[in-house]
Amino acid sequence: MTAEKRLPFASDYQQGAHPRILERLAAANMEANAGYGTDVHSEHAREFIRDACGAPQAEVHFLVGGTQANAVTIDALLAPWQGVVAADSGHVSVHEAGAIEACGHKVIQLPERDGKLGAADVDALATSWEQDENRDHMVMPGPVYISQPTEYGTLYSLEELTALRTACDAHGMRLYVDGARLAYALSALGNDVTLPDLAHLTDAFYIGGTKCGALLGEAVVFPKPGTCPHFFTLVKQHGALLAKGMVAGIQFETLFDEGLYLRIGTKAVEQAGRIAHALDDAGCELLHPQQTNQVFVALDEKRYATLSARVEMSFWERLADGRTAVRLATSWASSDEDVDALVALLRD
Repeated sequence: MTAEKRLPFASDYQQGAHPRILERLAAANMEANAGYGTDVHSEHAREFIRDACGAPQAEVHFLVGGTQANAVTIDALLAPWQGVVAADSGHVSVHEAGAIEACGHKVIQLPERDGKLGAADVDALATSWEQDENRDHMVMPGPVYISQPTEYGTLYSLEELTALRTACDAHGMRLYVDGARLAYALSALGNDVTLPDLAHLTDAFYIGGTKCGALLGEAVVFPKPGTCPHFFTLVKQHGALLAKGMVAGIQFETLFDEGLYLRIGTKAVEQAGRIAHALDDAGCELLHPQQTNQVFVALDEKRYATLSARVEMSFWERLADGRTAVRLATSWASSDEDVDALVALLRD
């Protein structure tokens, strides 16, 4: 007798890849392509991405995963005496196993509000360092790291992103955006930050593939060429360079052909909205506003046990009052049947 299959809402990378990507990979399987991202598919993907970002001179590099993209890009943006500024809930602060620190850099954490850094806090941190007479004995605040959406699935508005850019410019700091789930941010109702906005306001950002319909891969974008000289070599040094670069190239070529990437997150956000409404109707406390494909909720011991038996969820933290904070995540592949079953379970 087999155990009942649990509903898959633990993460947004439980399924493989969008069928169109698999079709393209299969069609190109026996092609002989140049390695390390110098193939025609990767070059074509770069042109698609430059067009979508309105940045014709942008440098685009394909890396294998999000942790590698963050570690290599942040290492490239930082001087040896600098640390990266991030929210205390940020991915590089919590869930990357010290990858930044392993590169020899400090993560300088600031308080978050629904996962977001405030421009005023960045300005205050940089000003404090500049005015400290002992600053030469201290780690200098360097690039600012944020993610869109945040670790809690919330969104920076264009106004907030612009304010962060202004704060960075006032102190000679760079701005880097982790876009692991960027497709879901771009598809969110009420989002007003576009790819051209990111290209205009940041020094570097990456377009997530792994969590947004690809088998693997992220596209690191430097809107201004020469921002990080010899970045390709740094990728190699970090062990993040894919020899069969066409595998990533074909996937991003597909995602940006006919605007698939800009549409792929729409259903996921809608499905997350249905789940959030069902949790609210069931009397559960949502811990953060549901804006994209992630839903964070506090569950008492009984409800946590009951749901865990039927639903795959991500444990987040144990709250001071004894409840458990969990995350439910939808994806481009979340089916109506699975969401319907979860909603019915919550009603029961």
